[in-house]
Amino acid sequence: MNILVTGGTGFIGRALVKALLADGHRVTLLAHQTLPKDKDSCLIMRSLSEWSPDQSFEAVINLSGAPIMGRRWSSSRKKVLWDSRIGITEQLLERMTAATIKPRILISGSAIGIYGDQGERTLSEEDQGNHGFAHDLCLAWEQAAFKAEALGVRVAILRTGLVVGRKGGFLQPMRIPFSLGLGGRIGDGQQWMSWIHLDDHIALTRLLLASKDARGLFNATAPNPVTNQVFTQALAHQLQRPAFCHIPGWLLKGLLGEMAELLLGSQRVLPKRAEALGFRFSYPTLESALEEAL
Repeated sequence: MNILVTGGTGFIGRALVKALLADGHRVTLLAHQTLPKDKDSCLIMRSLSEWSPDQSFEAVINLSGAPIMGRRWSSSRKKVLWDSRIGITEQLLERMTAATIKPRILISGSAIGIYGDQGERTLSEEDQGNHGFAHDLCLAWEQAAFKAEALGVRVAILRTGLVVGRKGGFLQPMRIPFSLGLGGRIGDGQQWMSWIHLDDHIALTRLLLASKDARGLFNATAPNPVTNQVFTQALAHQLQRPAFCHIPGWLLKGLLGEMAELLLGSQRVLPKRAEALGFRFSYPTLESALEEAL
């Protein structure tokens, strides 16, 4: 297939582009600045304005989005997060509308942050989210992508959890403190963490790409979410270090402000639609995922 990928230079995107090329697909990468190591195997598009109406893509995979962690959510930072997701998706819709031949499928990103803080409640794709910035951001992102259905494009949305993998993802900033024995639970440690191994995320994306009838919302999370306390113990065990530290919730809120909801909020998310599609996880448990990633 001839595939356009946005966000292909990020942690997930780099692995996805590598897998697509290995599958024999032709990949065009939207890359404003940073180029992947295998750039010679891709066509590079510096701006979506380069997508001419007579140029056809059979699939578009939209992973564009500035990192949501790392900086406080000031009004200016919120605009960056919004524009890098909703703004790019709206530009894609403009180019699809102008295209003489429309893509068959749009696979677009989202995140389990759309559910908000849900406590102990078990969540599937049918559940509604609680309001907050992360929820509003993801909801607008999804709504922008679903507009492609009016063009006859099959739309599949990946609500991604915490991605476990080598040399990146949410594990990267935790490895040094945990390796030094300075790891520990966050808040009361009872908040649920829904995660997925990078390889499974890529495999699910490939399945959606190949399945002619797969459309709608898909939770990109492993079938066995864990609490923060269990995650802390599992990571410390893999690194063979103690984890006696504790970061109080009030301290996180003071340091991070509104962004603290990403660490203190609880989302116990299950991949019901992926499993109904026949997807089988290579890393269904956190222990197996951490063992491979570390």
